[in-house]
Amino acid sequence: MPADKKALKAVALDIDWSAQTLLPIEFDGREVTLEARAYQAEDPANQAMALIHRGTGADADAMASVRVHSGCVTGDIFHSLRCDCYAQLQEALKRILDLPNGVLIYLPYHEGRGIGLFKKIQTYALQDQGLDTVDANLHIGAPIDARDYSMAACILDDLGFTRIRLMTNNPAKVTALEAAGIDVAERVPLVIEPGAHNERYLETKRRRMRHEI
Repeated sequence: MPADKKALKAVALDIDWSAQTLLPIEFDGREVTLEARAYQAEDPANQAMALIHRGTGADADAMASVRVHSGCVTGDIFHSLRCDCYAQLQEALKRILDLPNGVLIYLPYHEGRGIGLFKKIQTYALQDQGLDTVDANLHIGAPIDARDYSMAACILDDLGFTRIRLMTNNPAKVTALEAAGIDVAERVPLVIEPGAHNERYLETKRRRMRHEI
């Protein structure tokens, strides 16, 4: 167990864990059923969902493979080519469904790296004028990355997965979860091939935000 487990539990007191169901989804031409749990923080705007593909039998105690995914309306819903969010979400789901104890934590309030949909579109307009994603955020007075992962840590604690393999290219996400009491035993890359519309975006993540891609 993490050394600061008690602190992690204290954070969890402000979160409602009550909603759960089974969620049948269509993925890659097949129907699969996942365990779905919804979470709400003290601020009702901070909601999250966990989709769990649990191992059974000998696999029940397997280390969880986890994707903590920041919500992206333009990418996840409309399949925008300006980012790699949709491609990462699909690849993460593919891996989760192939693994025992695969977990997707979806954080819709992380839209635009935590600045929200409206400001994200504002920064897109500035990117159209030549700024990269970092400078566009700074130009409108927004943080480069405003995301917080304490809720994701509390969800993993609630699910009983406090030692995980984390699917991410972002070392800052590993650091944040570990600071919140989660033992990230392994970082598993989730690299997407760049395209014409997101090549600069991915290069900015690599060069200026230290993503390992």
